[in-house]
Amino acid sequence: MTLTNKDIKKIAKLARIEITSEQEEKFMTQLNNIFGTFKQLEELNTDNVPEMAGVGGYTLRTRADDEIHDSNIRDEILANAPKSQFGCFVVPKVVDAG
Repeated sequence: MTLTNKDIKKIAKLARIEITSEQEEKFMTQLNNIFGTFKQLEELNTDNVPEMAGVGGYTLRTRADDEIHDSNIRDEILANAPKSQFGCFVVPKVVDAG
């Protein structure tokens, strides 16, 4: 896979960032190098490579879904918030104009 200037412009638009033509060339080179590395890795024969110790055969400890724990520590949690009101966190308003 090789990216073109058109692809880089589209990625920048999707990421909502403005880039200059110099940055466009730089990013195109860097991303094409990354994809080239992935292409090299795809060509490796891994048929006889044993799986890693941390990949398989393990199960996570979980709790039953029907266990309900009400620790009733809302006030302790809100004490860590910079601002709270009516038992809730207060955060700045975020409006996307575009």
